[in-house]
Amino acid sequence: MSQYEHLQQAAYEANMQLPKLGLVIFTFGNVSAADHNLGVFAIKPSGVPYENLTPEKMVIVDFEGKTVQGTLRPSSDTLTHAVLYAHWPEIGGVCHTHSMYGTAWAQAQRDIPIFGTTHADYTTVDIPCAPPMSDAYIEGDYEYQTGFQIMDCFKDKSLDYKETEMVLVGNHAPFSWGKTAAKAVHNSAVLEAIAQMALLTEQINPQAPRLKNALIRKHFERKHGPNSYYGQS
Repeated sequence: MSQYEHLQQAAYEANMQLPKLGLVIFTFGNVSAADHNLGVFAIKPSGVPYENLTPEKMVIVDFEGKTVQGTLRPSSDTLTHAVLYAHWPEIGGVCHTHSMYGTAWAQAQRDIPIFGTTHADYTTVDIPCAPPMSDAYIEGDYEYQTGFQIMDCFKDKSLDYKETEMVLVGNHAPFSWGKTAAKAVHNSAVLEAIAQMALLTEQINPQAPRLKNALIRKHFERKHGPNSYYGQS
């Protein structure tokens, strides 16, 4: 049994959720699963259709983006995942899609406003949209710099990656993360639902107000606060 088998299985299962949840078409997306103790992550191979994936095809990569195990080329977004793992030690999964509504907000270069309690169940702030990548970053190592584009956005907006586990990359598409690959996919699906709800909200009422702070805190803390009571203990 390979020491990476648990990562390959987790990455495989997470990737297979993307088409089931309607978050990808063709091969437009990827999920990775990391083990910080081993210093590696498993990620979908580049351009391989989901129906052709197996756990064994998941490529093992270190946090510098170098392939450790596998004969297939890893996802073209591998270096973005590697940067996030290297700098954000509490995440164990990263998900990237080009889902319809999340990508539309990214292309519009807009944060997704916090209009309702569904949004507040997951974060207390607007879902941030990182500014379009600078020419200097584009001319460098593009996928590598995308990781810094995300982190720069969180630094500039004074956001905590452990509290807000999703982002839009301006003119590009959504990324999400979590303690596991499964949670990263869960957050990606939630982001897509919130993006659709926000669009419909603005269509119904272009002057719709943001959710008031008391409701934001109530809904977030009942799921994530020290005295949370959502779900089973």
